[in-house]
Amino acid sequence: MKSDIHPTYRTVIFHDTNADTYFKIRSTIETDDTIEWEDGNTYPIVKLDVSSASHPFYTGQQRQVSSEGRAAQFQRRFGNFGTRRS
Repeated sequence: MKSDIHPTYRTVIFHDTNADTYFKIRSTIETDDTIEWEDGNTYPIVKLDVSSASHPFYTGQQRQVSSEGRAAQFQRRFGNFGTRRS
């Protein structure tokens, strides 16, 4: 492999500001901010708006569109249009 072409792979703290959750993982992301972690070491920190801790899909808070089937929806909306009144 060529030397000095690969980014630095290091431990980084990601902070989800919506859920106030911290993730300690390894990444190549560049940042100037640092934080002193629970183990006493200083790590770079990246602030996120959304992560798996706050995204509606992963938390189970996504909006339910409908629990009834498409045929039942059609019958409910348009079922009376075919009937004739005398």
